[in-house]
Amino acid sequence: MKVHVDKNSRFLLSAGHPLHLRQVKSKLFHGKRWQFLTSLSTNPHRLLKTPKRTLNNQPIHPRMEKVLELRSLGNTGLKLSCVGFGASPLGSVFGPVSDEEATATVREALRLGINFFDTSPYYGGTLSEKALGKALKAVGVPRDEFIVSTKCGRYKEGFDFSAARITKSIDESLERLQLNYVDILQCHDIEFGSLDQIINETIPALKKLKEAGKIRFIGITGLPLGIFNYVLDRVPLGTIDVILSYCHYGINDTTLEDLLPYLKSKGVGVISASPLSMGLLTENGPPEWHPASPELKVACKNAAEFCKKKGKDISKLAMQYSLRNKEISTILVGMKSVEQVKVNVEAAMELANGEKDEELLVEVEKILKPVKNQTWPSGIQQS
Repeated sequence: MKVHVDKNSRFLLSAGHPLHLRQVKSKLFHGKRWQFLTSLSTNPHRLLKTPKRTLNNQPIHPRMEKVLELRSLGNTGLKLSCVGFGASPLGSVFGPVSDEEATATVREALRLGINFFDTSPYYGGTLSEKALGKALKAVGVPRDEFIVSTKCGRYKEGFDFSAARITKSIDESLERLQLNYVDILQCHDIEFGSLDQIINETIPALKKLKEAGKIRFIGITGLPLGIFNYVLDRVPLGTIDVILSYCHYGINDTTLEDLLPYLKSKGVGVISASPLSMGLLTENGPPEWHPASPELKVACKNAAEFCKKKGKDISKLAMQYSLRNKEISTILVGMKSVEQVKVNVEAAMELANGEKDEELLVEVEKILKPVKNQTWPSGIQQS
């Protein structure tokens, strides 16, 4: 593992993962894994190599250290696994999940090369953060070997993007996650708040948290793509590190693609969530509350049935489609079982090995063509 200090001496970089000097004095560096040959203040480069990564004294990636492709996230220096772990289901959002199940799922994700975990205090009314925190602690992987993103501004009680709530929110999240810092803190679904408040109050509060070492990078999330341009055009370059978009890069909707050159010009990393379009691209179909139009639901149902008749799973096809664009750092998908982790990683590995069903994709795209790029409203109308 190569370790060096970046040009402004604020971060240690370990395997592409920045470690704030604030953490150097923490207990993470006082165990057997890290030994200092001399004072960091006199020579920060002189660190011994860490042992091979292990889980419960077993290799994390037996016989294959790098299973999943790692992709750079904008200008952050982070390298995210192309498949990201959406931890919303760990909050029992889609049925109960025990602590044992959550731990086993997280352990399998890490074993197969997933290093990015995304959660929010909104998911399961804080249960997702608690479950993820317990699982990561139980698995016992060193902190520099996984990347955690959580959110702020959206809660079970409603939306609150005030500076005071954001400042309080991160402390609550860190306690639930049992962490000293998170890698990314994102304003959650900003279309439900005032974008001008996000720019003038929320983001300055996040910058203070970044300076305090509680977070490393700042992000914003939401459904309408126009919110990203609005905010990024009104803050200094480099203020926003990451955006998370959902339901806009999949077989039925590829509108995020048009925004990628703009985001790259701003140095902003891109996370795309919900490759299955919140259940539209599944054999079971979306939940009753799904906001898509009847026309879109019918078209996706027809596409799923077509795949099933061919002996194929539309969800796998959709996941592989979303993974193709390497300008997107990671495809975030919700997982709550070992089996789901294996299925998603297998889809990524098959794609990496050149196993693509182009004929099936062409037929599915034909079915979805009448509703291509159709979306639904979200948030409050911005003045």
